Amino acid sequence: MHSFPRHLIDGYASFIRGPYAEAEGKYKKLAKEGQSPTTMVIACCDSRAAPETIFDTGPGELFVLRNVANLVPTFQPDGGQHGTSAGIEFAVNALDIQNLVVLGHGRCGGIRAALNPGPLAQGDFIGKWMNLLAPVTEQVATYSFLTNAERETVLERLSVRNSIKNLRTFPYIREREADGRLAVHGAWFDISTGELWVMDGETGDFVRPEI
Repeated sequence: MHSFPRHLIDGYASFIRGPYAEAEGKYKKLAKEGQSPTTMVIACCDSRAAPETIFDTGPGELFVLRNVANLVPTFQPDGGQHGTSAGIEFAVNALDIQNLVVLGHGRCGGIRAALNPGPLAQGDFIGKWMNLLAPVTEQVATYSFLTNAERETVLERLSVRNSIKNLRTFPYIREREADGRLAVHGAWFDISTGELWVMDGETGDFVRPEI
């Protein structure tokens, strides 16, 4: 029988003596009163692009949903088991979040796999999951004037826009956007430089915010 990973135990020890000790009162309050984050972030599973780290947030501040390539399916209440859609429904209808952010990132393995299908594309799940992006992927694949790296960056950003389009197929998101209770945002994080690019809601362009 394998032992629990030692580096996780060591990390927990550091956490309980540092961040938890410093914010113990906040943790106890959150445990007693429940969570009430105002922002949900739909991000990639990639270990290098954790929203809590990128946005320097503490406990209870972000409701985070992570999946391969930060994809959002269309609204499909068909009786299937839809983990991403369930997370969105909970955040919007139970937590009453005010901001919903789709966060893409550079050098995304899921996006690379969509552009260059390999063995995983024939597996049980990843190939089918990345098919959510198929129409956009097929379009970008025809951009012969781009390098492979440029094509990946383009698709990473188009994927954010596509996920936002799919979010708006959820009736309660459309309703809350229309009456001002919810704002939907897009962003893209470059792992290699640490740059954050925010999507302009009017034009769809990605721009550097003032910090």
